[in-house]
Amino acid sequence: MTHLVLIAEDEPEIADILDAYLRREGFRTVWAADGEIAAELHASLKPDLVLLDVRMPGRDGWDVLGELRRRGDTPVVMITALDQDIDKLQALRIGADDYVVKPFNPVEIVARVHAILRRRSGTQDGRLIRIGLIEIDQDSYLATLVGLEGRRRLNLTLTEFRILAHMARSPMRVFTRADLAGICLPRGGGLDRTVDSHLSKLRKKLDEVGAGRMLVSVRGVGYRLEPGE
Repeated sequence: MTHLVLIAEDEPEIADILDAYLRREGFRTVWAADGEIAAELHASLKPDLVLLDVRMPGRDGWDVLGELRRRGDTPVVMITALDQDIDKLQALRIGADDYVVKPFNPVEIVARVHAILRRRSGTQDGRLIRIGLIEIDQDSYLATLVGLEGRRRLNLTLTEFRILAHMARSPMRVFTRADLAGICLPRGGGLDRTVDSHLSKLRKKLDEVGAGRMLVSVRGVGYRLEPGE
């Protein structure tokens, strides 16, 4: 089955151009003309990737992106006329995978879609994520070290598991505390010291199975997860 791309764009002309270029590359597409419909189609159709405009009627793209991130990790490319750095940082902080400013070249959009889906297929096998010697099963919420001495399960809390899985999808990427708080922690639990506490406990549990060095603190920035040796 070919990949399904949800185009959330209120301008029909732009949506038609994206649709034509994506279909020419073999993708299936579905169109949402406002934010509410986009959220509903995402829930019902579970697309492989979402192209999401910021300024839409009903619900704007920021609100929809936040809901999509609370639901899971569907790749999202923001498409917008907003070209300020603060808008780009906002998109990445909430959890967008990429950010494209209008006017854009549709060929570039398709290339970015291909690149993101290639990266995802390279790090995930269905619902199983592998990074170094760690296997993360997103369906059973289990994380396991697979080494020469056999398999050792990590005894993680739900929040620790979500943080580990989220970071493992983008190995070597540096996540700020705001990134991890906004995506992995419940509302109201986003204080820096709360994030640091969860990361400290996660590192100790990784260390118990000999993988503590995978979780690296980046001074003044945040944390990253390395595949290790």
